[in-house]
Amino acid sequence: MIEFDELHGKLVLKLVYYGPALSGKTTNLLSLHDRLQQEGRGELMLLDTTEDRTIYFDLLPFFYVAPSGFKIKLKVYTVPGQVRHDATRKAVLQRADAVVFVADSRISQMAVNAESFANLEQNLTLVGLDVEKLPLVVQFNKRDLPDLVSEAELREIWGPTGLPVFMASALQGQGVLETFQAAVEGVFKSMDQKLGLQQRYQVDQKAFVQSMVKTI
Repeated sequence: MIEFDELHGKLVLKLVYYGPALSGKTTNLLSLHDRLQQEGRGELMLLDTTEDRTIYFDLLPFFYVAPSGFKIKLKVYTVPGQVRHDATRKAVLQRADAVVFVADSRISQMAVNAESFANLEQNLTLVGLDVEKLPLVVQFNKRDLPDLVSEAELREIWGPTGLPVFMASALQGQGVLETFQAAVEGVFKSMDQKLGLQQRYQVDQKAFVQSMVKTI
């Protein structure tokens, strides 16, 4: 977590969208930002370059206040997909509380997806995070394009991992909210185990998730 201030009842959490270049990480955040209620979202900071859509990160802050007064902020980042920016990816992953891995559904991109996921596992280890314990959601994006690996095949491959897997077309807004909600639920359960959010701070899981995923 980025910050936990028990004295002032404040918690700042970090969700990172990870994946290969041009898999749709930024499009996910743009779509998410468009669909969430204005009072529940902050300013979207986007950095474009000619080499990679997001050379550093996107920042999308959300706020939640429990009836007890305990405050939670959730920050959502993306990392640059190109290998040359691996140092930046490590920096963004530090103190992450959950990760959404955005993969490209096209058959031609399966090897790239595998390479990127291996890179994610390696970088999580390097920054001191346990991939077995960190909430992780997988999204197969670009389902609106041809040359796709079938959903049945993807679920057969990823089913044994036990990870939540979503099909999506971020460009069309399909599967974006569902992916995000699964990540938010994973973050809450993880933090509840660590900090006792429900028992100690009266943070209701359903209310928390609904506040984060409240749409226009």
